Amino acid sequence: MRIARFSIDGNVAFGAVEEDGTGGRAAGLVLDIIKGIPYADFELSGTKVPLSKVRLLPPVLPNKVVAVGRNYAAHAAEMGNEVPEAPITFFKPTTSVIGSGDAIEYPSFSSDVHHEAELAVVVGRMCREVPRERVKDVILGFTCANDITARDTQRREKQWARAKGFDTACPLGPWVETSVGLDAVRDGLAVQCTVNGEQRQLGSTRDMIRSVEDLVVHISEAMTLLPGDVILTGTPAGVGPLNVGDEVAVTIEGIGTLTNKVIKRG
Repeated sequence: MRIARFSIDGNVAFGAVEEDGTGGRAAGLVLDIIKGIPYADFELSGTKVPLSKVRLLPPVLPNKVVAVGRNYAAHAAEMGNEVPEAPITFFKPTTSVIGSGDAIEYPSFSSDVHHEAELAVVVGRMCREVPRERVKDVILGFTCANDITARDTQRREKQWARAKGFDTACPLGPWVETSVGLDAVRDGLAVQCTVNGEQRQLGSTRDMIRSVEDLVVHISEAMTLLPGDVILTGTPAGVGPLNVGDEVAVTIEGIGTLTNKVIKRG
């Protein structure tokens, strides 16, 4: 199931994304409004609205976004770094989260902003110290993410808080896909990023150094994960610059496409 969060006529709701028999294109998709919230038992209301008539919001409102650095060897190499002995983790604040179709605001303190296409894990239940065999039970599903990074600021300041945590630096969406399993991630989902239609990144989740299970176990050893929290699993090689006016799209096989335009911060 694909679960989207959306607004229509000033109201915010969750809905299950379904085809309406016209071939599955965006114009042929509908949302069956969910009665309840996706982190608990819920029912479909049967009330359906065209996807084209709503504004997609970030699919979840996370309490925290825990991101993982250098989880693809080729990306570590292109940045001139070694593969770390333990996962490098950092936070992106909730104020950095935007949805598909929202604008990425180019920060005034940077002149070198990069895209980083990533698979995002969405937590479905409160958990701590999750054993490996229980990881599948605490995951709601997966979505697409773009770990927008002010690269010059990252290099200059060493700490990544401003470089990766500025407003609009964490696009998520377009929805949460619950039918993709951990086996599919291990076998390899294609992760692609295009800028203005030109391919920049093309990798596979099979090349992640540490698996989703590894990351959930590692992170939950230190902190409680809450429903709606998000884990970013790292980016494949090919990261590169974005400019004002660019349209950047992250596509993950079996999940969907997250699209955002870069604008000048007002």
